[in-house]
Order: sequence, then C-alpha cells, then structure tokens
Amino acid sequence: MRTEGTRWLPRLLGVLLLLMGMALVAGGIKLMNLGGSLYYLIAGFGFAVSGILLLALRKHALGLYGLVLLGSTAWALWEVGLDWWQLVPRLALWFALGVILLLPWARRPLRGLAGQPARVNLAILGVAVVASGASAIGSQFTHPGEIKGELGRDTTTLFNTAPDMPDGDWQAYGRTEFGDRYSPLRQITPTNIYQLEEAWRVRTGDLPSADDPVELTNQNTPLKVNGMLYACTAHSRVLALDPDTGAEIWRFDPQIKSPVGSFKGFAHMTCRGVSYYDENNYLNTDGSPAPKISEAGQAVARSCPRRLYLPTADARLIVLNADNGKVCEGFANQGTIDLTQGIGPFTAGGYYSTSPAAITRSLVIIGGHVTDNESTNEPSGVIRAYDVHDGRLVWNWDSNRPDDTKPLAPGQTYSRNSANMWSLASVDEKLGMVYLPLGNQTPDQWGADRTPGAEKFSAGIVALDLATGKVRWNYQFTHHDLWDMDVGSQPTLLDLRTADGIKPALIAPTKQGSLYVLDRRDGSAIVPIREVPAPQGAVEGDHTAPTQARSDLNLLGPDLSEQAMWGASPFDQMLCRIQFRQLRYEGQYTPPSVQGSLVYPGNVGVFNWGSVSVDPVRQLLFTSPNYMAFVSKMVPRADVAEGSKRESETSGVQPNTGAPYAVTMHPFMSPLGVPCQAPAWGYVAGIDLLSNKVVWKHKNGTSRDSSPIPIGLPIGVPSMGGSIVTASGLGFLSGTLDQYLRAYDVNTGKELWKSRLPAGGQATPMTYTGKDGKQYVLVTAGGHGSLGTTMGDYIIAYKLPN
Repeated sequence: MRTEGTRWLPRLLGVLLLLMGMALVAGGIKLMNLGGSLYYLIAGFGFAVSGILLLALRKHALGLYGLVLLGSTAWALWEVGLDWWQLVPRLALWFALGVILLLPWARRPLRGLAGQPARVNLAILGVAVVASGASAIGSQFTHPGEIKGELGRDTTTLFNTAPDMPDGDWQAYGRTEFGDRYSPLRQITPTNIYQLEEAWRVRTGDLPSADDPVELTNQNTPLKVNGMLYACTAHSRVLALDPDTGAEIWRFDPQIKSPVGSFKGFAHMTCRGVSYYDENNYLNTDGSPAPKISEAGQAVARSCPRRLYLPTADARLIVLNADNGKVCEGFANQGTIDLTQGIGPFTAGGYYSTSPAAITRSLVIIGGHVTDNESTNEPSGVIRAYDVHDGRLVWNWDSNRPDDTKPLAPGQTYSRNSANMWSLASVDEKLGMVYLPLGNQTPDQWGADRTPGAEKFSAGIVALDLATGKVRWNYQFTHHDLWDMDVGSQPTLLDLRTADGIKPALIAPTKQGSLYVLDRRDGSAIVPIREVPAPQGAVEGDHTAPTQARSDLNLLGPDLSEQAMWGASPFDQMLCRIQFRQLRYEGQYTPPSVQGSLVYPGNVGVFNWGSVSVDPVRQLLFTSPNYMAFVSKMVPRADVAEGSKRESETSGVQPNTGAPYAVTMHPFMSPLGVPCQAPAWGYVAGIDLLSNKVVWKHKNGTSRDSSPIPIGLPIGVPSMGGSIVTASGLGFLSGTLDQYLRAYDVNTGKELWKSRLPAGGQATPMTYTGKDGKQYVLVTAGGHGSLGTTMGDYIIAYKLPN
C-alpha cells in the first residue's frame, strides 16, 4: 500500500528534472538561434517531460528518462569519443539521476508498475544507465591529447658548448648565458630520485602587504656561485644563503619606493633574479684585468671583484659586492644606475626591469618592462649596454632608431613607446652577439599607429652586435601583432646536429606555440618556418597581416570548436557554447573585434617567461606547454564605462589612453569559474631535436588547488615557471597550479617524484652541489597573485639522505 510519505522522492526528482529541463530548453533555443547544437533543446524537452511524469507518479517517466539518457550518451560519444573529462559535464549528472531513479524508493511509488510495460520502462532505463556507465569505464583506458614514446638514448657524440663553469654551480638565471637550464650533475638519478627529501627551508620575510598590487609574484631562480646562494624577492631584496643549510649570510634591502606612496598602481611586482660577474673569470695570463678597463673600473674591480647586479622595482640597477652585500660605491653613481634616465615620464610602476640583466666580459645589458595597454605614450623600450666595471653607458638600441646606437646625450630622450624586452636576453660571446626577445609597441590590440621600427622588430628575435649594438639580424614571429604575442621566453642556445652538419642554433619558444629554430649566426631557419594565411578584418582604422609565421616544430593544439567547450555541469557547458557562438573566432590570429574575439592560444601563451630547458648532449628539449583561451573585446572610447577597473595586464578594462579603443580582457571561463575549453590545460613534453618530433607529451598537474574540494584529479593544469634538466636524465618543474615540485624521467616523461610546496612554486627551480659534496635541488615557493596560488616567502632545498 502506497502512502504519501513514500512519494516525496520521485516528486522531488520530478521538480528537479522539470526545472533543469526548462533551463536546457531556454538555453537550447538561444544556442540553436546562434547555429549551435540542437542537443540541449531536445534533451531539455525530454528531461522536462520526464519531470512532469514523475510529478504525476507515472511509470513512463523511467522509460522516457532512459531514452534521453541513452540519446545523451550516443551524442556525447559522437562529439568527443571516450574522453573522460569531456564526458563528465555531458553525462555525469544524468547518469547519477538515472541511478537514483533505479532505486526502489524512487520507482516503487510510481503507478502502474505491475506487468510487462513496467519491465520495459525499467529495462530501457537500466540499459541507458549501463551504457552511460560503460562509456565512463571505457574512457579510463584512453589518453586523448597525450603522446607516449621514448627518446631512446642517453647520449650523442655532441657536447655541451655553453660557457664553462664548475659543474656544481648555477651562475646565471638559465645557468649560463646560453639559457639552456641544463646541469651536468648526475648524483640524483631516475633510480634514486624517490629518496629525495627536504634538506632545509627558509623564509625570506617578504610577504604581500595591503600596499602591493594584485600581481605580486615570486618568480626568482637563485644563483649558486662564490660558495653562496643568491636570491631576490618581489620587493627587490637580496639574500645570500649558505647552500648547505639555508642560513642567512647577508641581506640587502634597496628600500624601493613608489612616487605615489603605494605600489597598488603597479601592474605587477617581481624579481626573477640577479646577475653575477667575477673579475677572475676574465684575467689575462699575467693576472691583469682583461679587457682594458677605465681607472674607475679598475677601482671597482679591486674593491668589488665579485659583483651582483640587482634590478629593482623602482627602476634602478644596483651593484653589490657578492662577498658581503655592500654597495659597490665606485660603480656608476654611488653603485647605482638610474634606469629612468632618458625614457621620459611614466605612471608609477610603468617601467622597470623584472628580469636579470645579461652579463658579458665587458657589458651588462638590460631591458625593461613597460606596462601593457596603459596608453599610446609609454616609456621607451630601449635596451642599454653599460660597462660592466664602471657603469658607463656604452651603447643603446631603440627599435624606433635602430641604426643610432651611440650613447644618448644628457638631456635627450629615447623614442616613446618603442618595442621593449621585458624577458631575458641570451649571449654568444664567441659570435659576438646578444639575442633579444622583443615585445610589442603598446597598446597590444590596436596597431594602426605603430612605427616602422615596431612593425619590423617587435614580437621576434633581434640579434645585436655586442661591441656596437648594431643589428646583425632579426626574425619577426608575429606580424602586426594584435594579440600580445610578445616573445616572453629567453632564447635557448646550443649546437644542433642537422642534415647539413652541426650548426650553432637558437631556439625561441613563443606564446603562439611555435618553437622557432634558427641559425644564430645569421637568423636563417634550421627548422622550416612557413607563412600561413591568417584571418582578416581588424577593427575600423586598423589592419591585419595577410600571413603569420608558423614553425614546423610546434606544440599547437587543434583549433577550438563548439564541441571543445567544457564546464562543471551540462548547464555551464551550454552557456560556454553560447559564449563561443557569440564571440568571433576563426582560428589562431582571429583579429580583435568590438563583438569580442576568442584568442587561442591566449595572452599567457603556450610558452611564456619560463622558456624551455635543453639537454645539449641528448639533443632533447623538455618543456611544459599551456593551453588557455582568452577573450578580448574592443570598446570604442565613447563607450568606456565610467569607473571601469583594470585588474591586471591580462584582465579587466585596459585603458589604451590615446587610442580609439579600450579593450576588456579575461580568461575564457564559465559562469561557475571553470575554463570554458576542455582540459587538459597543461602538459609536459619532450622533443627530439635530431628529428624535431614530439616523442612524448603527458598531462601535468592536478586539480588539488584549483577546485573547491582539494582532490588531486589528474586533469592537467597550467604552469607558470620554467623547467630544468640534468645530465642524469631528470627534469624538474614546479610551476603548476597545484603547488608541487615534480621530477620526471626525460626519456619517457614519466613523473617519478613530487613534493608538496607550502605556497605556489611559480618559479624555475635550479640544482647545485653543496660544500658537503651533495647535489641539491632548490625552488622558490612564494606564490603568484594573479594566478591565485597560495602566497608565501619560502626557499626550499632537497637532497638525497646521507
């Protein structure tokens, strides 16, 4: 006998299905009108009618729901196949409700369940639930987007030709000025890595405050040289630490200041590293300094033979005695170069160097960050070379005056708003060249007023003569860049075996996913680069380039489609599909528009400042590509809402003062705050540089720190930070959003070991040998304000147990 008390469950399910069905119908009509999938409209009607039948306690609800679930499963498999993460928003909710409907408490109160028709309805529902569950089980054995393989060699007949240093040192940001991030150390191996344990951790004391910008970042890679570790913090403080214990030896605080009393207006604050110079590395055979230096430089060489060059967030370059942290007073003006000289006025935080300077025998070469999309009248992006001994300006290169490299006279100003270098240069002193990864002339999405210099040099690599600063060659990777595709990665130099013999190569990883491999002597392509047709139709007054350069060696993903839209549920997935249909998208290089354009790869890029690491002996490249779409929308100046706020350089309203359009930018996200594009969003990959093939590519990172429930699902998350490789066949990476330092077998890409970090590890790790003869692996764990990882002030070192 049925009682009213037993009927609440099917009626509750009926209300839920009716409401969900109505929501799907409403969204489905809008999606259909945009030319999208009819599934949501059809399924919405089916679920709504199932809900009505459940409210009426009718047996046919089970059969109808089963038919809709069966159709949903067939549709999902047709769209995405056995891809677990793509099936989840399409089927998980409907499968769970189907299981509940099979429970006796849900189906017994339904009228007319006796006899054959009841069994038919129940059988339909049962078959549908089994089919949906079976697709979920089957998808556990597939790995869409991944590549399984092995490099298959531990060595070649090639050698590491990067500048020499003791094996146990890490003397530059990329270990050497070649930017290869390769260590010849072999103590920690794929067979003993599981024993790696924390040796020490210290806290720098540099934590965010209420006066700091949102994008306070800790991207520092410390140096190990001169028997010490040298680290810098987001507020430009330098610490010298004991490499075996982490004990502080000395500390220097430049007392950075903002002209407006607060750092809140800064686009971001970071210090990726300091640079090191040792006079003893450049002595003549008789022990005298080489090359010839000025009298002031000789005094600096005697008093500060080992020096650190510190870029600060208030646009200074300060030179410190590496032994004791004291300012080298004889250098430049009381130990300091004022980098604001000659660049003209700018808003607070609008110009400074976030990355360490390049160091040569005679020069310290430095560029600067210029705030993106602030205005059309921003500081110069000039690159300057100073005498490494006395701080005298030797040459300057301004992309708007590329042939005039003689030092700027006092009182003169560099050209405004020229292309800049905010990342790191690489140097080949034997060839006498410095290689600059260039950004754009701001604003990024409006290019009608670009100068000839910007049109020629921006968003590419420029090779300058070390002695004169004159252009030796350049290669532009993005023509008339309207997508913020500045080259953020330090170029990596190595000798590469090719079909035409061994060549001195340069590898330039880029935001757009191409890895451009050039002969660093003349800029000619070693791996073919093709000009591919690009979408046309910029906003009124601007234009687009007809073609764009694409390397045959790339880690581009497939173009986005409606089927690639994702979400946490069928509802926000449907809304993402609607967004996708409302935006302009014609593939990579879709021009910015008033309608709103989808930018994929997005502004953060496939590769950013973390660059790549290369084993020059194995001829292997190890990297961590990202795949995140962004949305940009051009806003006519008259329509810019009063009080519109800029959140960072990659979100909120970008003012573009002086241009006819502002632009709004943000990651392509669902209303529930998850990416609209399907995972994975982050991988690790290994490339055989002899064949230029991707030999393996695996999802990297989990959802542990990116979801409300701290469960580490292996979804593949973005990383912001670089990798390193060792001669023993290990790769290390710490930049993932889930706050781990990980070790990988570079032969296969298999994750071998990981350690939980107390804060975001958005930095490039490094490795060195301590005074105890042990190999250490070290990482800065301080978080990234814009990415939302946990903020902190940690430096952590690991080693094998005694």
